[in-house]
Amino acid sequence: MGDGGSAGHRNGANKRPRLEDVAARVGLSTASVSLVLRGVAGPSEQTRQRVLRAAADLGYQVDRTASMLASRRSRLLGVMIDIYSPFHAELVEHLHMAAEEVGYDLVLSTQTRTRDEHTAVETLLAYRSEALILLGPTAPTATLAALDRKAPVIAVGRRIADAALDVVRTADDDGVGQIVDHLVGLGHRAITYVDGGKGVIATDRRRGYRSAMRRHGLDDHVGVLRGDHTEAAGESAARRLLESGELPTAVVAFNDQCAIGVLAALARAGVDVPGRVSVVGYDDDTHSRLSCFNLTTVSQGAEEQARHAVTAAVERLDQDRTEPREVVLTPRLVLRGTTAKPV
Repeated sequence: MGDGGSAGHRNGANKRPRLEDVAARVGLSTASVSLVLRGVAGPSEQTRQRVLRAAADLGYQVDRTASMLASRRSRLLGVMIDIYSPFHAELVEHLHMAAEEVGYDLVLSTQTRTRDEHTAVETLLAYRSEALILLGPTAPTATLAALDRKAPVIAVGRRIADAALDVVRTADDDGVGQIVDHLVGLGHRAITYVDGGKGVIATDRRRGYRSAMRRHGLDDHVGVLRGDHTEAAGESAARRLLESGELPTAVVAFNDQCAIGVLAALARAGVDVPGRVSVVGYDDDTHSRLSCFNLTTVSQGAEEQARHAVTAAVERLDQDRTEPREVVLTPRLVLRGTTAKPV
């Protein structure tokens, strides 16, 4: 197969080169090439020069109709999501409904194991998103603040200190504190926490656990196991507890996915939940409500967060609000069938 230089012959003498042809020539995504050709800030100068040279070599010209459309408002809100998160999926459903009510639509861009935040956001900008609603972003504060200067940013689910951008979140430390209060009220003292890894959200929930344990005078019972936001991490943490031979009477997991992993490992080992060990998650995602899990958890109020996020975007775009705003919602403990008094 020939290189990009033969694109004109492959496409036919009368067929105009496409954006995809330029992208293939330089080995970049069409989203990246589009950013360069539209003069949007972001790509490096070296990348810009490569794209412009390739476009000139291929005889690519920006479509005039597209240029006209680009000068008009898109009324699109760009949403970055983690493709593996059931909670993010629920948020998107509510975001769609809230956006439609005010005459906007959504563009979705996903994070995966091979696709990072930067690429996801770059795609949203390439599709002319007027504002960016980022679900659980992990980028540094300075990066998000710089992005907000290109398009209004609404960070959902994460605390961001001293940043001039909008935030919609729940008080995660309070949510985990409610879990510990509930378990202590049932009589539990040996309460282990499965951590969520790095990042601000994980830090806040871990701090909530430690603070609540200290508040109840349980400093000697504090135990934090390495984990993350996946079912596999929950299974791994539970196996380590089983191998230690010293099971706690309760396990609090970073989120519902992690908690479901804990439940799976305990079930395979024949450990009764909640008879022998109580288990609690966080998020109140759609899986936690299934009868096979019936998981005690904490609700973040997905619908309320979505509505606040869309409202914040509309205020920035249509009502000339420039001052940043933080909305902090109170999480709510949801009692189901995975917690009980210790035996």
